Amino acid sequence: MNWNIAQAKQHFSQVVKQSTEEPQLIYNRNLAVAVVVGAEEFAAFEAWRKSHIHPPMLDEVFAELRGLAAGDEDPLPDPDRFSNSRTNAFVEMLEEDADSDNVPS
Repeated sequence: MNWNIAQAKQHFSQVVKQSTEEPQLIYNRNLAVAVVVGAEEFAAFEAWRKSHIHPPMLDEVFAELRGLAAGDEDPLPDPDRFSNSRTNAFVEMLEEDADSDNVPS
């Protein structure tokens, strides 16, 4: 239901009671200025808002997935980012250039 500020003041207890059924909009000169909602609806909104303020970081998501896959020891192992198993073409090129500069002419 819609209320103007004066009506909302006069019928505050009714506004609060009706807010458990549906949001109660309060207007000032045909402009919505406030909404009274029930505690359950507000709690649901707060939970939604908090989940959208700080989206989880990727490592948090992986940790959650690991927890969900409790049957496996480690279904998503951490990648070995610091292994030297891959060659770096740029470093190889620099080494070749250095070697060619040290060759006597």
